[in-house]
Amino acid sequence: MTAGSSQQNAAVVLLISHLCFYGGCQLTELQVGLCHRCNGTVQNGTAVSQFCSGSAGLIDGRCCLQRKENTRDADYIIGLDLSNCSLSHVEDLQDAFNATTIDLSLNPIVNLNNALFEGFIQLANLILPANLVCPGGNASWDKMEVKGETRFCEGQEDICNQTGHLSLNCPENSLCAPYGPGFFQCSCVDDFYGYKCLREGEFPIIQVIGPLAGSTVLVSILLWVTQRRKARSI
Repeated sequence: MTAGSSQQNAAVVLLISHLCFYGGCQLTELQVGLCHRCNGTVQNGTAVSQFCSGSAGLIDGRCCLQRKENTRDADYIIGLDLSNCSLSHVEDLQDAFNATTIDLSLNPIVNLNNALFEGFIQLANLILPANLVCPGGNASWDKMEVKGETRFCEGQEDICNQTGHLSLNCPENSLCAPYGPGFFQCSCVDDFYGYKCLREGEFPIIQVIGPLAGSTVLVSILLWVTQRRKARSI
């Protein structure tokens, strides 16, 4: 469970944008690594292939990417097919947190970390080896079934709407929001922020971002000067 607010989210976005500007984001390269984690490409007739065709996506290795035409933003993963990749374990799928369909079937995976799909709020179809359970259990999926050696987890449920008392797990002045199968987060309502949403008023973006931005610029300048010196010495 996490607590946050719209002001905090805005601050984080600004900070990330600043870091990307000065340090350079590698989102595309990270996604490429995930899309080519194993050989081959998304095969016709598979769940990811059908989803990608219906979504006008772009196939890249084992990924279906959302096209972003006439923009500088990088494409992001909406479908991931790592089926039949001889994977014995899966450690990190965060580059595909926007994915709607993920296929991990036909792999000798023994178990999955419960937190593997934390934050995957768009995930609607998850295909697993039959020996694994759907993350979050019965409360997290509208339909679960096993066909042969494959388990299908379909229709992620909003865990916040399933029990009338779940919102009591969030502190006062906050609301429950889904955060992936089996997970939820608590977001501060308007005009509240901070630990357990106890502080009221406007989040001090300038006071928080200012020093961080200044230090980031300074570090970037020092790194640039160091690289220049090394280049000259060569």
